[in-house]
Amino acid sequence: MKLSFFVAALPLFASGCAATLPPDVIASGDLAASQAGVRPLRYTSPVSGYTHRVPVDPKPWRDQNDAQSPEGGAS
Repeated sequence: MKLSFFVAALPLFASGCAATLPPDVIASGDLAASQAGVRPLRYTSPVSGYTHRVPVDPKPWRDQNDAQSPEGGAS
């Protein structure tokens, strides 16, 4: 148990001895001067790809099974 405590504590101790802090990861305050290209937004309906479907009766399972079985019969 003492070994596992040492293994867990060593990286924490070593990171406290770092000479510099990691760089800040934040968005730039001056986004208007950015050179990034942005496509204009356009409205798309959330139901534009919808196709109406109605419930159907189930087909016989044996026909479905036979249609998906490999050709050549059982081995």
